[in-house]
Amino acid sequence: MRKRLSFKELMTKNKSEILKDHLALEKIDAKIEKKHTNKN
Repeated sequence: MRKRLSFKELMTKNKSEILKDHLALEKIDAKIEKKHTNKN
């Protein structure tokens, strides 16, 4: 049976997931921008 997380634990977990996703998006964004600047 899974342990129920407190609200604070859920918030912390979600925040870290969002930050990871944000970093991944930043990397993807940088790659796209690099491609566009190389074409010009």
